[in-house]
Amino acid sequence: MKSRSRLLLIICGIASPLIYITGDVVASLHYESYSYLHQTISELNAIGSPTRGLTIGFGIAIYLSLIAFSVGFWISASRNRRLMIIAGMLLALGIMSLWAVPFASMQMRGIEQGPVHIIAGAVAVVLILTSIGIAATCFDTAFRWYSIATMVVMLGFGVWAGMDGPAIAQGLSTPWVGVKERICVYSYQLWFLILALTLLRRHPPGCF
Repeated sequence: MKSRSRLLLIICGIASPLIYITGDVVASLHYESYSYLHQTISELNAIGSPTRGLTIGFGIAIYLSLIAFSVGFWISASRNRRLMIIAGMLLALGIMSLWAVPFASMQMRGIEQGPVHIIAGAVAVVLILTSIGIAATCFDTAFRWYSIATMVVMLGFGVWAGMDGPAIAQGLSTPWVGVKERICVYSYQLWFLILALTLLRRHPPGCF
């Protein structure tokens, strides 16, 4: 029973990014004037957005799954300090994000953004990058290089998308910002999924 419970917790690490991407696509389809290519993901959850309720619902499912995964990760760490640090950071990310979805949302385009949304985003980036960096030292060479590539993509496209911040605050057009931000975000969401699969391979169901 304990093995099965831990297996289910690790599988939540696969479910969380899949729910995230599904929620992003579904919400964008329900927001009539929204551009998947030219608007940010956060605009789907912005205060006053017609899809705010939908994204909060998806967000709860996403980050409860991430929290469950982090618990399974911690249990599977077998007192390995580096793995326990990663699990702790993912737990912190899940808890903070669960709070941030309803309480640290961005303002609608054309309105100056408050500090809470920006600070929450910055903290999340630090937690994610640190987790990826530590994990790169914990598994095989292929995973290490994959993790490094993920960090490069995440940082590169994240900075590129962030350059459109002033234009969003002024209500101006932002060509391809949706693509740039999604490459950044989907890259680390995919990393979460690969991390969960790596843990399953490292600890097959009968070996937890």
